[in-house]
Amino acid sequence: MLKKFALGFLLALFLVGLFYRDEISYGWMQATGQARILMNVTDVEDVLQDPAFPDSLKERIRLIQEIKQFGVDSLGLNPSDNYTTFYDQGGKPILWVITASERYKLKAREWTFPFIGSFAYKGFFDSTRAARQEAALIAEGYDTDINEVSAWSTLGYLKDPILSSMLSRSEGSLANLILHELTHGTLFVKNNLEMNENLASFVGDVGAVRFLTQKYGPVSKELKKYEFSKKYNDAYSQHVLRGAQELDSLYATFADQKVDSVKDALKKNLIIHIDTTADTLLAGKVTFSKKAPVDETKLPNNAYFIGYQTYKSKQNAYRKEFEEKFNGDFKKYMKYLKEKYPSL
Repeated sequence: MLKKFALGFLLALFLVGLFYRDEISYGWMQATGQARILMNVTDVEDVLQDPAFPDSLKERIRLIQEIKQFGVDSLGLNPSDNYTTFYDQGGKPILWVITASERYKLKAREWTFPFIGSFAYKGFFDSTRAARQEAALIAEGYDTDINEVSAWSTLGYLKDPILSSMLSRSEGSLANLILHELTHGTLFVKNNLEMNENLASFVGDVGAVRFLTQKYGPVSKELKKYEFSKKYNDAYSQHVLRGAQELDSLYATFADQKVDSVKDALKKNLIIHIDTTADTLLAGKVTFSKKAPVDETKLPNNAYFIGYQTYKSKQNAYRKEFEEKFNGDFKKYMKYLKEKYPSL
């Protein structure tokens, strides 16, 4: 009887493994990639005591510690052991993320993972496998976008390291990045990626301004530099989101259009218009060089617009709630959000 049970159990495992072989293979790849990093980190204290490590980069590491403490003390983010270790990438990227969308609809391809829910992107520690996944998605008819990632969060389950690539960022960009990722470790709602990324982007944006103001002063060059780039980035984000709405309206007219070549031409012409009119942002206030002639092989596609919807579409709503209901009190706002939404 025991032998039959064992054989039945092994057969069940085999069938599960056969049916979910892609998911198991992907999970193993991600786990080994994460483990490889965590097994090769150095304690920050040891890095700071290393005479061979450049003093300028040590200052950046100390700055990260300040940003992290600011997030806890002033923004209400959860304390953690994140950024107490350091990983040297050796000048190489280590994580790639793919976003995919339907060809004639701004609808993200989603991947569902155990425990953490659905995501509108998929990460890879292996660039070759990322490229294969992208090729497969393109063959299925999806628009795709693949990007290197400069940071990620394990949502407090692991000790996220400082990556060496972070240390080349400006003060404002670094503050934004660290506060963004710490927000994920504080609040991450299952199956609501748009909320999670928009909230983290909002906290990163506003928190970085507050950190720079507190540390360097309201008229400091560090704050002015960040606010200058933020002003353009915010304008560009809104431009892309408006473009996404235009694309949505265009795709709504495709219901009775059966010829793909016609739909492709209409889609391309609108995307070219969206791409080229970005030159008019902040006209009269900031001068930007004219773009080179349009390279149609490098035009953004639906997946590009999906990325902005995921990260930037709810900024105004968060800001309005934050300012009107909480009078700009970040700690009260974060407390409210943590009580309202169940977090992983």
